[in-house]
Amino acid sequence: MKLVVQVKLLPTPEQASVLEATLHACNRAADHVSRTAFEQGLYGRNELQKLVYTDIKATFGLSAQPAVRAIKKTVDAYATLQANLTAGNLGKPGSKRRLKATGTPIAFRPGAAQPFDDRCLSWQHDARTVSIWTVEGRLKNLRYTGHVDQLKTLVQYRRGESDLICRGGRWYLMATCEVPDPEVYEPVDFVGVDRGIVNLATTSDGTNYQGRRLSRYRRWQARKRTELQKKQTRSATRRLARRTQKEQRHATHVNHRISKEIVSVAQRTGRGIAVEELGGIRERVRLRRDQRATLSSWPFHQLGEHLRYKARQAGVPFMEVDPRHTSQRCPRCGHTEKANRSTREHFCCRRCGLAGPADHVAGVNVRNRARSAWVLVTAPASSP
Repeated sequence: MKLVVQVKLLPTPEQASVLEATLHACNRAADHVSRTAFEQGLYGRNELQKLVYTDIKATFGLSAQPAVRAIKKTVDAYATLQANLTAGNLGKPGSKRRLKATGTPIAFRPGAAQPFDDRCLSWQHDARTVSIWTVEGRLKNLRYTGHVDQLKTLVQYRRGESDLICRGGRWYLMATCEVPDPEVYEPVDFVGVDRGIVNLATTSDGTNYQGRRLSRYRRWQARKRTELQKKQTRSATRRLARRTQKEQRHATHVNHRISKEIVSVAQRTGRGIAVEELGGIRERVRLRRDQRATLSSWPFHQLGEHLRYKARQAGVPFMEVDPRHTSQRCPRCGHTEKANRSTREHFCCRRCGLAGPADHVAGVNVRNRARSAWVLVTAPASSP
């Protein structure tokens, strides 16, 4: 599996200015390539490279390999845009959002990330330094640091490109590592996980990860953003961006902590993990205006992806099951009725009287469906 290891660079002021000039030059070149691709209608790598390679080397002072990386970055950006258009992520044909995305060439920020391969970037792990290409020549002995476990993974499994990023005045390298997958064991059972807004996750064991604290934090951040938006100054805009990033990092940290605990429990007990398949949930429901921000900021997909990759990293079986009626079906008698869930918190079966927390019941139903699905997946193929 592929993992991304983040290391923090420790440049001197002079080195930082050289890195900044390099990013700006690479992104100006990518902007030029993007405009050319948009005007000519050429989005293939080979055609674009023949058309702009010599020009961007001479105009922006790039050497051969950074010029190729700038072209590849532009091609990848248009490929991502086309994939989003095909998936319908940018609205329906004719919508303002779709027209805005397709009516102008893709633009790159001056400080956008730039990929470097092994010809432009080399690592000296013992000295904790890197040597990186810049517009002013090779920059050597650039120190870096990071978490001990991350650095160990970097030494053993780094493969392919690394991205140079400037975030909040700090410099980072994002290195791609290919870690071998451990063998997935045969589970003795499953841990069903029900995801929600009030309770971020509830397992079939009855463990509940409440979302009240995160919701309260989001509401507080929303009030602060409203205050900053009313000021309409440059300083307020910068502070607004920093506050938004801080909120996203906080939600990501919460999801990391929850998924790590669930995967640890499953691995220790020899069980697998099962979640509901919640794709397309925003298109399936219509909400009141005051509910839209809550659903849009609900990080259920991120929590599912964290569970998936952490389970894969630990060799824990992971499954997605049908989400229909998991909170309305009785796990004891199978009776399914909307009235079984009289309120958001409580479940009471109208047939057999089984009662309990609704999210816990949903987690049990997810676990039961995973048991049945695993039997079908692992059953031997019938002989003709």
